[in-house]
Amino acid sequence: MHTTKRRLIDAGLVMLLKHGYNDLGIQALLAVTCLPKGSFYHHFKDKEDFALQVLDSYMAQVHAGLDECLSDLTRRPLERIRAFFESTRQSYGDEGYMGCLIGGLGQELSGISDLFRHKIEGCFSAIATRMADCLEEARQEGDIPSDCDVREMADLLVNCWEGAALRSRLRRSPDSLNSMLDFYIRAVAVG
Repeated sequence: MHTTKRRLIDAGLVMLLKHGYNDLGIQALLAVTCLPKGSFYHHFKDKEDFALQVLDSYMAQVHAGLDECLSDLTRRPLERIRAFFESTRQSYGDEGYMGCLIGGLGQELSGISDLFRHKIEGCFSAIATRMADCLEEARQEGDIPSDCDVREMADLLVNCWEGAALRSRLRRSPDSLNSMLDFYIRAVAVG
């Protein structure tokens, strides 16, 4: 990716987490990156296109984290799931517990933009699909009940995590994330 575009997207991620979409000003973004207005419009049609590309970049990071954790076959499937969410929690901490970009934009924009609503639902669905695959491994290995619906369990996991991410943002603390993850793993594990 072009260095200028990468600078804009990286700065935009921080600003979107901190201020949200509606309070993101292009002038403020340009001031932070020390870039001229033409640089922004060379890479993005408008603010909406920019935010969608930031979201794509964020999802690429999420998928890289999923790849790293879920492909670690030295761990049991539930341990891999825990590792992904613990890594995510760490990144939230590094960002000051600003929460999940997907969840934040979803809360802000899903009622006013079908484009963002569909995009964000697709992001959550992709994460849940990856979780369901790992939960299916756990089911086959006897780590979770054999009669469970892994897709339903994966959707519940993503839903609970997003709620906990919101609470961690409100409290500027990982406690909600830790409690949710501990509760979920205990609730689904056999034995």
